[in-house]
Amino acid sequence: MERLDAPEVLKRIETPLRLTHAGLWAERLARAFWPLWSLSIAVLAALAFGLQDHLPLDAFWYGTVSLALGLVWALVHGARRFRRPTRAEAMARLDARLPGQPLAALADAQALGLGDPASQAVWAAHRARMAARAAGARAVAPDLRLSDRDPYALRYMALTALVMAVFFGSLWRVVTVAGLVPGGAEAAQSGPTWEGWVQPPAYTGKPALYLADQTGDTLRLPAGSRVQLRFYGEPGGLILSETVSARTEVPPASEMKQEFIVLQSGRLQIEGRGGRDWQVEVIPDGAPTVEVKAEIRREADGRFRQEFSASDDYGVTKGQVVIRLDLAAVDRRFGLATEPDAIPEMVLDLPMPVRGDRKKFTELLVDDLSKTLLSNQPVTMSYSVTDASGQVAEAPPLSVTLPGRRFFDPFAAAVVEMRRDLMWSLANGPRVSQVLRAMVWKPEGLLRNAAALTRLQAVMARLDAGLAAPALDPALRDEVAEELWQIALMVEEGDLASARDRLRRAQDRLDEAIRNGASPEEIQELMDEMRQALNDYMREMAEEAERNGEDPQQPSGPTIEMSQDQLQQMLDELQRLMEEGKTAEAAELMEQLRQFMENMQLSEGQGGQGQGGPGQQAMRELGDTLRGQQDLSDDAFRDLQDGQPGNPEGEQPGEGQGEQGQNPGEGQQPGDSLAERQGDLRRQIERLERGGRLPGDGSERGEAGRRQLDRSGEAMREAERALRDGDLPGALDRQAEAMEALREGMREFGEALAEESRREGETRMGDAEGQDDPRAGRDPLGRQTGEGSRIGSDRNMVQEQDIRRRAEELLDEIRRRSGELTRPEGERDYLKRLLELF
Repeated sequence: MERLDAPEVLKRIETPLRLTHAGLWAERLARAFWPLWSLSIAVLAALAFGLQDHLPLDAFWYGTVSLALGLVWALVHGARRFRRPTRAEAMARLDARLPGQPLAALADAQALGLGDPASQAVWAAHRARMAARAAGARAVAPDLRLSDRDPYALRYMALTALVMAVFFGSLWRVVTVAGLVPGGAEAAQSGPTWEGWVQPPAYTGKPALYLADQTGDTLRLPAGSRVQLRFYGEPGGLILSETVSARTEVPPASEMKQEFIVLQSGRLQIEGRGGRDWQVEVIPDGAPTVEVKAEIRREADGRFRQEFSASDDYGVTKGQVVIRLDLAAVDRRFGLATEPDAIPEMVLDLPMPVRGDRKKFTELLVDDLSKTLLSNQPVTMSYSVTDASGQVAEAPPLSVTLPGRRFFDPFAAAVVEMRRDLMWSLANGPRVSQVLRAMVWKPEGLLRNAAALTRLQAVMARLDAGLAAPALDPALRDEVAEELWQIALMVEEGDLASARDRLRRAQDRLDEAIRNGASPEEIQELMDEMRQALNDYMREMAEEAERNGEDPQQPSGPTIEMSQDQLQQMLDELQRLMEEGKTAEAAELMEQLRQFMENMQLSEGQGGQGQGGPGQQAMRELGDTLRGQQDLSDDAFRDLQDGQPGNPEGEQPGEGQGEQGQNPGEGQQPGDSLAERQGDLRRQIERLERGGRLPGDGSERGEAGRRQLDRSGEAMREAERALRDGDLPGALDRQAEAMEALREGMREFGEALAEESRREGETRMGDAEGQDDPRAGRDPLGRQTGEGSRIGSDRNMVQEQDIRRRAEELLDEIRRRSGELTRPEGERDYLKRLLELF
């Protein structure tokens, strides 16, 4: 280790010591004089912003005196609090940062053991160690934090104002203060005599211009630019002359502050010492444009699509389309023959690009107005767009039939039409009620959804109650219209548990679409629905055959077997015909497909000929209870239509009802009242729950079904109480709730029963494949069970001789029909294509 003495150490730390000493000066000056420099910076920022040019002279002098007093106070306050730092204080601060304070140790002298060599050696070693530590000293940074003295950060506010003044103001304005001092106007002539700025509109994206920096004689400015001028010196020394603002009220040309908007091309001149002259050319702000690009289209779900394009030189900010009913083009028949109520116009905001440039773009307007009165009616669509300057451009009104959701189920379409008539005019209320009453009189064959029928009966009761008032309440009308829409959706989309019912509904909707000329998107959606329903139907029948483990019995009459590939070919051919617009051929092929489906060898209904297990028997009893509840609800609704308050205790149903009361529901005895019949149905539910025959005992599905039965029983109890009290509307609501819960329970029990049958069927599959009957273990498409993941089969679906015989018969019949000249030409062309295909 190098041995250093005290003088050498002091030489080495001289630089850190001086820096530490300077830091002490900065620290104490900042703490003592921060009010002085903060106030000075704030005054400089205010002057750079030109505050002195906006203040009256008296206010300026009052402010100047106040600021001077403030500066004097800050100076005196700082001088009193300032304490000059010494070298010893810098040495002490530097030594305090070193381990062991070596500088103080080097200044110490040995007090004991001066004559002892060992003590002297220890002392020398100690000093050497301290000298080594002191040699590594570094300067100590000053503590310039003033938060304890300036808790509101006034110094930072003043500094921020100065930075803003440097960027957005002008330090040259400070010299204008001399012009406010007596005799100082001449001294101010050394600085600029005027300043000016041009601020284009923000939406143009162009930068501001400082006029003193413009060297050319021509200024090209966007329309709407704001010009600001400031004149300095004696009033009248500079005069403004301009023809670009088209102002009618012009301030004096010699006014020190001038501001105006550039609206037209012209001349801008500042006359006087240091003045300038420019020829201004205005860049006009063109109006935006909007154009409809393509025809309006309907989506399969009822939404409409309309493509449009818009442009503007600086960008479009917003747009809208106003849709109004074209009353002159409306087919004023049936419910629309009545004078309509006020039909509000629809205003839709146009979609704007989220990213990219809005100067020129093409967008797609997509919306769903199916629930409005304008849906599927002739309307005018007026597109308009607006730019940033407020200019509006409108496209020529477009006359179209506004696309909306179409209903292909006849019953759902009728409900939607009645809803439309009711929204058209309150005066249509009695007619709507009458037509709905006729629709629900005998809905067999038209409506398969019992829940929809119950809801329709309930909403009819509400409508009749509203019509009994002097005038139909518009709020009630809107509620009824919303309920009718939901009922129509329920009927159209369906909530059918049976795969056969879903398939029949899909066929019916597709038939209706073919007759009504549906759009390609709607055809595609209906074809997809039919394919899905057909697949579900086939899968359900195959699973049923596997669960039963027995041969499906032959249905009466001739039967036809089809492979999956043949069925798919028919569906593809049907879709092709509809896409080509050959509706007659498509309708004929659709009818053939329906006949094929009705004659296919399916096992549906065969299991119902036996009694089955306890679970199946319980399911049949639940079905009987559901039908009885539906019949009871129908009878209660008829009583409500006839104005009867309900059957009191002991009254015979049908008294005073004419023919309506002569058709009691299943299980109804002539002497039963509605309340008694409701009680019988509730007790049937309770007997089933106590009997222990319900499927899925202990399973999740079974427990869920039992909870639904409890809910159904409670709703039946409330319905029975309402019937005894003569509250038919309340009873109908509770009966609808009971049927809904009962259906949910049956669905859960059906799933539980299917799980049980699936487990049992796994043990029978091997036995079914070994049966001698060539049709044993085959699904409705003739495939072996267990081949569900395959399309087709490795075996012949029918015997070889049957194949030849049936093919010859079918070809002979097709040839015979194609040769009959009395048949339509379209049909004969279709038969010829079949001959070419096979």
